[in-house]
Amino acid sequence: MGAARIILLGVGAAVFYGILHDQVTARICVEYFTIGHPDVFGTDDPTLLGLGWGVLATWWVGLLLGAALASAARWGKRRKRTASDLLRPVAVLLLISGGCALLAGLAGYVAASCGWVVLTEPLASLVPEGRHIPFLVDLWAHSASYAAAFFGGAALVMRTWRGRLREAANGAWKTGGF
Repeated sequence: MGAARIILLGVGAAVFYGILHDQVTARICVEYFTIGHPDVFGTDDPTLLGLGWGVLATWWVGLLLGAALASAARWGKRRKRTASDLLRPVAVLLLISGGCALLAGLAGYVAASCGWVVLTEPLASLVPEGRHIPFLVDLWAHSASYAAAFFGGAALVMRTWRGRLREAANGAWKTGGF
């Protein structure tokens, strides 16, 4: 049951982050979702797109993170970590991912505004010209979120595993220390 809770934590955290992230980015550039993604939801409403894509695009990331984290936290004889133990580190990962998205979005805005990056075909013809810069802002923000989640998630899994190894080596497992 402990592993299932950790997996649910991963999925829930990813979906929560995805919905918040997409609520913002759908308002920056709805075309990122209506033109840059398949028409899954049949709407151009930013709230509905943010909800729909926030779930659809992130549940699987959370499942992968949750499964890897559950393995690192529960496998073996060393003292096991619980979902409660991992709540704060997962929250920090979400904050870092959000910060990376914000910085990347700002960098994308500057780069696109200066003409250093441009939207290429076929999207350049499909997205209205006045929406190219916001589209690129969303693209950079989303790319940064996925990269931060991947590398940050991998670091969190390794940190969890190593923490359990270090604890066992120090004999803390005998006293129940963390």
